[in-house]
Amino acid sequence: MIDHLGINVCNFEKSKSFYDKAMAPLGASLLYMVPEEYTGGAKVGGYGRDRPVFWLSDSTDKPKSTQHVAFTARSRAEVDAFHAAALAAGGKDNGGPGLRPHYHPNYYGAFVFDPDGNNVEAVCHDAE
Repeated sequence: MIDHLGINVCNFEKSKSFYDKAMAPLGASLLYMVPEEYTGGAKVGGYGRDRPVFWLSDSTDKPKSTQHVAFTARSRAEVDAFHAAALAAGGKDNGGPGLRPHYHPNYYGAFVFDPDGNNVEAVCHDAE
């Protein structure tokens, strides 16, 4: 149902570096930078596998609230690799890889905080 979503970040380059590394294990990368003449000079970039679906927008103001974003992993191994890559990129642990049966029996996820404190998750819903 969601086509794409975006979050504001305080330091675009720092967040870009984080997401470049954290998204790689999920098979996603920065696919598009909006030309700054269309953004009033702000940096805006979109990540995805086939098309941009997750957008970062540079903001001079600290976001007033943090967001939760969950990315689909194609396997539990991708969830594990996402978590390791996000921590190596400077993310803070918010729940290591594992089953969360209180959501459903096959819910396998991992959570990290990004540089702006957003709760970022990778999740696989497959049985193995």
